[in-house]
Amino acid sequence: MITTNIDEAIKALKQGEVIAYPTEAVFGLGCDPFNKSAVEKLLTLKHRPVSKGLILITHDWNHVAQLTKSIDEIAMNRAQSSWPGPYTWVFPASDSAPSWIRGDHPSIALRVTQHPIASALCKAFGGPIVSTSANLDGMAPALNAEAVLHAFPEGVAVIINGAVGENVNPTTIRDVLTGKTFRD
Repeated sequence: MITTNIDEAIKALKQGEVIAYPTEAVFGLGCDPFNKSAVEKLLTLKHRPVSKGLILITHDWNHVAQLTKSIDEIAMNRAQSSWPGPYTWVFPASDSAPSWIRGDHPSIALRVTQHPIASALCKAFGGPIVSTSANLDGMAPALNAEAVLHAFPEGVAVIINGAVGENVNPTTIRDVLTGKTFRD
């Protein structure tokens, strides 16, 4: 279902379903990161191995802070000075970060999104959501709701219609401790 009603997406998230929504550069697929079966559903839909890990987006750092280990002030300022924005930072994961989100990594990737729809989704949901590009693993990501529906005729409960942001490429991913760029 393509809609502009965020409440429909929130209902789907709470029921363990996969949703799609616009982000800073592409459409993303999302679900409740703490619902293992929802994450497994999303990974199966994308044909993505759990070992790769997933990004979480939020509108408020306080909703994800417990998923990270403490880091020094300089590193924390590195991330927070770029947020909200199109920057994903990889943090050392705490023991409370789900293994199905981390994949084979001792870290967790987080972004405080600047996209108004993605941010509103997180705010209405009351916490972070998974954010992975809306495409089969290795294929080009969807740039609009119709492309999501074409790529995933089944399996996505709600597609939030809206424009993607102005970024040409998916968000930059960097290591918060070193500043090393994984994806630019």
